[in-house]
Amino acid sequence: MRIIYALPLLLLVTCSASKEKIDLLVHHAIIYTVDSSFSTAEAMAIKDGKILETGSNEALLKKYEANETLDAKGQFIYPGFIDAHAHFYSYGLGLQTADLTGTDSWQAITDTLRSFSQSHPDGWLIGRGWDQNDWEEKEFPDNEALNTLFPDRPVLLSRIDGHAAIANNKALQMANLKPGIIITGGTVEARNGKLTGILVDNAIDLVSRIIPDPSAQQIKQGLLDAQQRCFAMGLTTIDDCGLPYQVAEMMDRLHKSGELKMRLYVMLSDGKANFDYLFAKGSVKTDRLHINGFKVYADGALGSRGACLLKPYSDKPNWSGFLLSAPEHFDSVANILYNKNFQMCTHAIGDSGNRTILNTYAKYLKGPNDRRWRIEHAQVVNKADFALFGQYSIIPSVQPTHATSDMYWAEQRLGPDRVRGAYAFNDLLKQNGWIPLGTDFPVEDISPFKTFFAAVIRKDAKGWPANGYQIENALSREAALRGMTIWAAKSNFEEKEKGSLEKGKVADFVLLNADIMKAAEGELLQVNVQKTYVNGEKVFER
Repeated sequence: MRIIYALPLLLLVTCSASKEKIDLLVHHAIIYTVDSSFSTAEAMAIKDGKILETGSNEALLKKYEANETLDAKGQFIYPGFIDAHAHFYSYGLGLQTADLTGTDSWQAITDTLRSFSQSHPDGWLIGRGWDQNDWEEKEFPDNEALNTLFPDRPVLLSRIDGHAAIANNKALQMANLKPGIIITGGTVEARNGKLTGILVDNAIDLVSRIIPDPSAQQIKQGLLDAQQRCFAMGLTTIDDCGLPYQVAEMMDRLHKSGELKMRLYVMLSDGKANFDYLFAKGSVKTDRLHINGFKVYADGALGSRGACLLKPYSDKPNWSGFLLSAPEHFDSVANILYNKNFQMCTHAIGDSGNRTILNTYAKYLKGPNDRRWRIEHAQVVNKADFALFGQYSIIPSVQPTHATSDMYWAEQRLGPDRVRGAYAFNDLLKQNGWIPLGTDFPVEDISPFKTFFAAVIRKDAKGWPANGYQIENALSREAALRGMTIWAAKSNFEEKEKGSLEKGKVADFVLLNADIMKAAEGELLQVNVQKTYVNGEKVFER
């Protein structure tokens, strides 16, 4: 009788021993794998940070024994979101300065700065996020109020896009700036022989370069703060566009210490020290950090009228913006990066800026290729130039929330005909059949759900305009999700290791409380991240 009673226990032990042991088993989920067929699954097995298998609940629960299980209770899992264009480092540092986003007047900015200065009584007063297009008076301010409030303390406040700033007289004096100064690719504004404090594009560097560098502790804290906020949004890889190599090295150290877990694709800034560094070292690739290219700047931003246009601005006759460097500079960078096999990623906003870079790329790429050279933003493109993206396999890396932020005033800048070639995401998608999406945070909000909403719905949070902004250039939900996952990975040469939930790929995924592929328009901006996993490790839980 004892033998008979022991049989159930023996069968249980035998059954358990026959199961394959894994680290994590996700089950009873609706999993969007974002594979080539856009298939869904119910369960996913993970071991050593990699996906072993996706399939049905019945099959995987029967096959695997896991150290940890995640019962999704019918909720929705997607590949970890990838932001194909952002400023992770700058965003983190910006959390330590005055936040001016959402201010609706110059008075609101000075009020915010006065309050901030009381809790930060020493050193430079730095802020970012103002946008004169959000004010009733939609013109650049002058610095008189700043001079009155802070006569002995230097102040530098950057516009939301980082392509314009205002400095008080103390900062201008410390930088030794005087009326009449001329700078390539920038403007030091003066009125009646007196500096107004407004600096556009390259002129900002004349002041920012004298600001003391942040300490190592400030940099570390900024990176960790940025990571925390990004994980809470389901972001697992960030393309950080335009860094000095020293910051990339600190990221690597924090990765190795285990403090920084965010995966980062870093573009080094266009500068000799960065070129020398990467040319000597070669492409950098760890499991969390990838450095393989350079960020170059063709022109400024549309909001500050620094974007370089083929014809003058509709709201500023006789002004067409400017290139930030001579065309010969872009050509020389393209030449050396092509020959050394690095990726070139160039910021271009205006139709002249885009044409200049498209033609520069074409000179070296010569036809279809797999170099994956990118144009960051590709914001205003002349109708005659769209085909160049496909002809030379040039990748437009776009940020959908720029469309819904700029739509209130873009036509004033460009006119009714030229604006049809702006924020033309669907037209750009057609050129190569894929398009990576990002936010450009902190220029825009870090939320990938706002990216998705802007790409698909093309309205603001209040539902304006009723039919969507230039709705013919909206993306489908599938295209938008691919743009935030597998296509973003592809733009970084990483599509074989991430961007979809398939066997052998890293277990980076996010659990949401709603299905963005089917949720009603009005529900998309209310979707919440429940959990975020990187390499099979839970890094965020609501």
